[in-house]
Amino acid sequence: MRHNSQLSVEEIKQTEALHKVIVDEILVAGGTLAFDRFMELALYRPELGYYMSGTEQFGVEGDFVTAPGLTPFFGRCVAVQLADLLTDRPDMRVLEYGAGNGQLAVAVLAELERLGCLPAGYDIVERSALLRGRQRQLLEAQLPHLLERVHWLEGSPSGFCGIIIANELLDALPVQRLIKSPTGFDQVVVKQDGDALVLTAQPLSDPRVNKRLGHLGLAEGYLTEINFAAETWVESLANVLDEGLVLLVDYGYCRDEYYHPQRNQGTFLCYFRHTAADDPVRFPGLQDMTAHIDFTAMAEAASRGGLQVSGFTTQANFLISCGILDQLADRADDDNYIETLAPVKQLLLPGGMGEVFKVLALTRGYAQPLRGMATRDIRHTL
Repeated sequence: MRHNSQLSVEEIKQTEALHKVIVDEILVAGGTLAFDRFMELALYRPELGYYMSGTEQFGVEGDFVTAPGLTPFFGRCVAVQLADLLTDRPDMRVLEYGAGNGQLAVAVLAELERLGCLPAGYDIVERSALLRGRQRQLLEAQLPHLLERVHWLEGSPSGFCGIIIANELLDALPVQRLIKSPTGFDQVVVKQDGDALVLTAQPLSDPRVNKRLGHLGLAEGYLTEINFAAETWVESLANVLDEGLVLLVDYGYCRDEYYHPQRNQGTFLCYFRHTAADDPVRFPGLQDMTAHIDFTAMAEAASRGGLQVSGFTTQANFLISCGILDQLADRADDDNYIETLAPVKQLLLPGGMGEVFKVLALTRGYAQPLRGMATRDIRHTL
């Protein structure tokens, strides 16, 4: 393996150990490893994967920044949407999947407490033991009096009544990478070439792919992704939620935009210390991997599971509908108002996160209008 002088001794040991795990799986699989399996190992292999190791993922010292990490205004607006349910149903709980460093949980709970409508409990499902520790540490530091309301779960509950939140979770689930060939579609796979891991393509026989993409008229050589793992997860939420609301926040497009002829290199990217790259076999375990979401596919998966698609909008419209501009106006006289405004602009502006990030709302047994969709609901684009 080639190494970068930026890597520490510990990072080199980690990526070399994961490299060996991947090579072993390649050999067992007969010489190539499907890309989604490689991505699963690179991100989630216990102790070695990107999200499962001691690597700092979030913030200035990590590889990327999420909306809750930019400003608590994001979580406060989410809380305003949640408060509409919790005011009438204080018995409901909140369930967050993939809570990162815990910043969204802190902002949501603090705002719900201010609004006088705390949930019966705040549950977190988090695969990474290290992230669970960081979440607890932040909650203990900032909301120690509310810590007893927070519970970490080993897996998804059943019979859940309340609100489910997943912010930037779907984009980190393993994707298949596909290339249009003269006869159908090839899949991107990983193989060993000497000491290195390399990407190559091989014919794919998967009727799901042809059903999804075969009628789109994609040009030969068109490179794209399908996130069947995310679809399976969204469909499974129907086994979790008995009554309430699901909010899925992520970057992505409706299907027509996702598979636009000009998006012929797909959306897959890696992030290493705030720098985007497209070489996933470089430093496995040390860089994030992500792909945009096909929200049409997520809506279809939810419907298959029996959930109602109750709203779809941009992040900017969601936050405006939930009062972010009013919250800013209340702080207009603060000495640090300019510093407060800058990250909020990043959340709202089309050139930042405002347009490419979307909010998909799913419900079961809840028919009230959703505040976050009031400015503009674009379900018709799905």
